[in-house]
Formats: sequence, C-alpha cells, structure tokens
Amino acid sequence: MKTFASDNYSGVHPQILQALVDANHEHAVAYGDDPLTAKTIRQFKDLLGESVEVYFTFIGTAANTLGLKALTNQYNAIICTDTAHIHVDECGAPERFLGCKLITIHSDDGKLCPTDLTQFESLFGFEHHVQPAVVSITQPTELGTLYSAEEIKTLADYAHARNMYLHVDGARIANAAATLHQSVKSFTFDCGVDVLSFGGTKNGMMYGEAIVFANNKLSSNFKYIRKQGMQLASKMRFIAAQFSAYLSNDLYLQMAGHANAMCQLLVESLRTIPDIHITQKVEGNAIFAIVPPEIIAPLQQQYPFYEWNTERHEVRWMCSWDTSEEDIKAFVSALNFCLNRQSVSSNSC
Repeated sequence: MKTFASDNYSGVHPQILQALVDANHEHAVAYGDDPLTAKTIRQFKDLLGESVEVYFTFIGTAANTLGLKALTNQYNAIICTDTAHIHVDECGAPERFLGCKLITIHSDDGKLCPTDLTQFESLFGFEHHVQPAVVSITQPTELGTLYSAEEIKTLADYAHARNMYLHVDGARIANAAATLHQSVKSFTFDCGVDVLSFGGTKNGMMYGEAIVFANNKLSSNFKYIRKQGMQLASKMRFIAAQFSAYLSNDLYLQMAGHANAMCQLLVESLRTIPDIHITQKVEGNAIFAIVPPEIIAPLQQQYPFYEWNTERHEVRWMCSWDTSEEDIKAFVSALNFCLNRQSVSSNSC
C-alpha cells in the first residue's frame, strides 16, 4: 500500500540499495577513516563549498541536536517557530542534551523573519536571562513553505550582527532545491548559514543524515561531541555509500523533484473539489488541507495520513520519491468516494 502519511514511509531507492551492496565487500577501516567516506565528503565539498566540514549521523534528531550543541552553552537559548521539529517532534532531545532553552515564536506559515526576533533583544547581556545564541529555521518548513535565498540571508545577517548563529534543519533540503531551481549552496552557505542538517532518510535513503558546518572553526571539537552523542558509526562507510549514490548524478534532486511534481498533480485535483480547502502554499512535497471531519477515518483506512490539527480538521498529505501518477489518481478517487458517500448519508438523514 502506498500512503500519504509521510515520506518517511517510503522505501529505499534501488541505486542506493545497490550502493550498500557494493560497499559490502572485504574489510574497511572503521569510524570513517575509509576511502568511501573520504570520497563522499569530497562530494559534499564539491556541492556545498570547499570550506565546509561534514559529519554523518544516523538520524535527523541527532543531526539537529548535535549540530546545535556545537553552537551553544547551557545558558543559551535557541529561537525557532512553534511548529519547528526541534520543538514539537524530538521528544525534548534538544533541551535534554543541550541544556538550552527553546524560545518559540508563532508563525502562520512556519517561517521566521527578523521582525519576529526583535522582541528578544532585551535579553542580551542581562545575567538573569538566557542568552539567545542560535536562530533555527527549517527549509522547507514543517508547513511545507519555503524560504527564498534573500529571506535566509536577511535572517543570517540579523543573527550575525548580534553574535548569533543561523542553523537550518534541512531534513527535506532536496525538495527545497528542486522547487527553487537553485543549488543548496546558493540558499544556505552563500547566504550565511552556519550549520545545516542535510537530510537523506526522507528522500530515498535507508538511514543517515549529514551535519554540515560552514567552516572548521565551528566544528573544531565536534568529533568529541558526536562520539558523546552516540552517533559515531563504526561502519560509517554504509552511511557514506548511501550519500555517495544520493549525490551522484543529482539523484537527490531527481527524487525530490518527482515527489514535488506528484504533490502538484495532487494539488491540481484537490482544487477542483469544493469541500477541500488547502491552507498553506504548496512549495514542496506536502499539502495541508481542511477537510470534512466525517471522511478522515474512512479515508485513512485506505490511505494512512496524519490529522495535523484535530480542532480545525486539518490534515497533511505527503508525496514521496516513489509516489506515482496512478497512486494520485487512486487516492483522489477514494477521496471523492468518501465525500460522495458522506453527502448521500447526510441527505438521507
């Protein structure tokens, strides 16, 4: 069964599976001192800039938390939106392992701008308050919206002028690049981003994320942080092998672009259905929509998905690298069936 719950539900791309098979021969030096890991780091530098430093982890929560750990002390605060993954979906891991306070800002579209941050300027230098150290954004946001390169640069300039850092949760960074038709470098490190979590799991990899620092000054002690954070993979070549295939011949962009295209195909169908009200700009592979509450459970039985906001009956539908046009047509057919059945039931009452 194909689902529209999350791109995490999807399988592994055949080329990435083959890369794992190809890496599984003979012996290789452990803990990342193998040729394949070195080759993959070279690929990241070619993509994101010669000065970047790259560290692999198993999961996204670790990539975000450990990347932020390199930028903060326990008396610091991290500013993010109230929908940020580090605030909502990481079980308090950032606060638990960083000892930092997360300061959240409400955002209707999941994005931050400098005017949202000025309210915290009175905290700087006052010993009774936590000291803001990082602005953390997500690209694309948890609501599926995108920052432009100009918006990211404005945030970076604001943060740097106040001796703060800009962190980007890029779990779906490939989807952003595919929509913007820009290189990842052009809207991250070229704009002043300090640390980027570069995702792979949500876009066709089996497991693995990368923490990318703008330079070695930011990552000078990170090898110890990663080890203490229990993310130093002994057989790191199997994470590296996946990323190597992922980055080769722009496979990551092809997969993300396909997911985005399927999402747009679904949007076109949804906009012809009066009972479905799309609530956010659809700029990646996610759709947020308010639907009649009566159809949610019946539709979920056929195509699992998440109810994002139960009070508003707002749901999230996501497409993946392996979503097909046939999947979209079948889902829309099931949706219309549930709506029509509900209409008949209401009329009979």
